[in-house]
Amino acid sequence: MGATIKPQPGILDIALYEGGESTVDGQSNIVKLSSNENPLGPSPAAKEAFSRAVHDLHRYPSTDHGLLRLAIAEVFSVAAERVICGVGSGDILHLLSEAYASPEDEVIFTEHGFSMYPIYTLAVGAKPVNVAERDRVVDVDAILAACTKRTKLVYIANPANPTGTMLGMAEVERLADGLPPQALLVLDGAYADFVDGYDGGLSLVESRENVFVTRTFSKIYGLGGLRIGWGYGPRAVIDVLNRIRGPFNLSAAALATAEAAVRDTAYLEKCRTENARWRDWLANGLAAVGVPSDTSMANFVLARFKDEAEAVACDQHLRAEGILVRRVAGYGLPNCLRITVGDEASCRRVVHAIGQFKEVGK
Repeated sequence: MGATIKPQPGILDIALYEGGESTVDGQSNIVKLSSNENPLGPSPAAKEAFSRAVHDLHRYPSTDHGLLRLAIAEVFSVAAERVICGVGSGDILHLLSEAYASPEDEVIFTEHGFSMYPIYTLAVGAKPVNVAERDRVVDVDAILAACTKRTKLVYIANPANPTGTMLGMAEVERLADGLPPQALLVLDGAYADFVDGYDGGLSLVESRENVFVTRTFSKIYGLGGLRIGWGYGPRAVIDVLNRIRGPFNLSAAALATAEAAVRDTAYLEKCRTENARWRDWLANGLAAVGVPSDTSMANFVLARFKDEAEAVACDQHLRAEGILVRRVAGYGLPNCLRITVGDEASCRRVVHAIGQFKEVGK
């Protein structure tokens, strides 16, 4: 017999990522609140740019993403040469693992952190280190205590998914300053745009050499279907990542659409305002029917039930009503359901349905 073909160590330990569901058998009028999508969709300017892009589908896209990087630099007041673009921010998070973590290294994330962090870690054979949180909030002291000479990356989403909680900048700075010299702090800012006045940690990149920030167009910009993200970091890190990313990792249509989206700052502000309005309404509505949640800074609410059985039963009730939310037992939160902030009709519908469920359970 020939030699057995085997994958790299760690790969077979990966549990496949499961996205939010979109359909329910037998239901047609579905309210999808399971994937943290923007109910307002992309801006008119982004839609127009995408429509124009159809005329050049026979052309290869640029390899340097120059126009998009320049637009990001102008809007966020950062240096264009320190911006890198990828297939969603997940692409860049994965590149960081490929570039900086090996089987001899450790990668830190927290117990309720985004479920792709351990996947990126195991894919390169590194050791995932899962650190406890404190009441569903990232614990800086616990992370620093978990650091060793083998720690290479620390992944932190701020605001966090699926909890919606957030560290203040003073705590993020303390974390960055306390890391061992060989470790890079990666601030996943997928939901940073929902926080008024928060730069997602971009200022920390300017003042430190051990901080890297990622952002996405999938959430507030409403471009999840195109898969576009970007990162900002030290020049040396950007240089390394550009050496291993695919030269044509973003299509011409994606680049043009993202450029138009990022420049439409008025539309982004509208989306942020609407999200905050209905996020507060949703949280208050859930609390009024006996379902608490932490203060969320993102575009979802983490609804807490008395135990896993009640959370599962509520999810089943919502599915019967044609409402899809996200179970988060895989994130260490079996008694919770993550509910995306939808439009007014969706928010009212999900609160009404959960109120009915709680009333029947009395």
